Amino acid sequence: MTKKILVIGAGFAGIWSALGAARLLDQAGKSAAVEIALISPEPLLHMRPRLHESEPGGMAYPLLPLLEAAGVRYIQGSVARIHKQDRYVVALDATGEPFTLEYDRLVLTSGSKMHRPQVPGLQHAFSIDQLDDAVKLDRHLAALAEQPETAARNTVVVVGGGFTGIELACELPGRLRKVLGQAAKLNVIVIEQADDIGPDLGPGPRPVISQALAELGVQSLTGSAVVALDADGVQTANGQRIEASTVIWTGGLRASALTKQVSTQRDGVGRVLVSRDLRVLDTSTIFAAGDVALAATDDIGNHALMSCQHALTMGRYAGHNVAADLLGLPLLDYKQPFYATCLDLGGWGAVYTEGWDRQVKMTGADAKELKRKINTMWIYPPQPERSAALAAADPEPPAAA
Repeated sequence: MTKKILVIGAGFAGIWSALGAARLLDQAGKSAAVEIALISPEPLLHMRPRLHESEPGGMAYPLLPLLEAAGVRYIQGSVARIHKQDRYVVALDATGEPFTLEYDRLVLTSGSKMHRPQVPGLQHAFSIDQLDDAVKLDRHLAALAEQPETAARNTVVVVGGGFTGIELACELPGRLRKVLGQAAKLNVIVIEQADDIGPDLGPGPRPVISQALAELGVQSLTGSAVVALDADGVQTANGQRIEASTVIWTGGLRASALTKQVSTQRDGVGRVLVSRDLRVLDTSTIFAAGDVALAATDDIGNHALMSCQHALTMGRYAGHNVAADLLGLPLLDYKQPFYATCLDLGGWGAVYTEGWDRQVKMTGADAKELKRKINTMWIYPPQPERSAALAAADPEPPAAA
């Protein structure tokens, strides 16, 4: 009887999990004995790290040719329920009709969504969390030129000064000038409730970020949260009212709600705890990777972040291990000790850091070119050619000579 590996999700971790499993099965000569299936609402990889850029509608990579080349079956649907004891899931098709899928091993890579707290009027804010959100914002910005010129029309408030908020705020002056003209008097404001911009980035790159914001004309309002929104602007905790036709919420991420169905051991943002081989704790047949997994990257206490940097590698390991577990082969401990950050700073450039203490290694135009390569080349899936795609899925490739 054919064994079944099911991958839930077509994000970075999901694609590489499927390819990683296909690679090991191919090496073991077991491709015909084990079916790999990937389920997601559509066969597209949304390039989420690029959604702060203009024209986001084109940032979806078609996956069917790659999956077919790798021998992975694509199933269109959204998983609603995981029955881990009986090894099957209930999913909904495009019309909302339920159907079931059995599995012998499962890889959960269902990703994350932006946290939307109970803030009055939050429905008035835009976001760039998902592709549809980014497209909606892009259309709104394009339509601003049709509105009468007022200070509110020319004001954009970005709520949240973390990774996403900084990248978006730095991109906005250029995007707005293309719509409103080079002479437009713009007012882009980042509101961060912490005392410093980029609170999770630490002190290393902060002077560079502050310089970029200042030179781009972006204001930073720190130490005050947004407590209410409406169609015409925001109210802050310190009583300040900001009139703005555009408010963009960039709150933190929360792991997919499916994590609640596979484990009670989760962190504060909903990620499941996994062992070093990425198996979900207290389960025997479920692995996890990407934004849903709280995984140690090394032996000194660092853990993967909700980022494509970690999802790409975690996926390779999860795919290898889910296939190895099914075949009775040795599993690998996930490890990713090298950590770097390349933050896009719009027209100013970028800042590149290395290490968990984020030591600045490159800034300005040189870092921007590195960011361009990351966003337009390195994070994209391989070409749909079987041998090359499977080779790229090796979790521990040999070091270059």
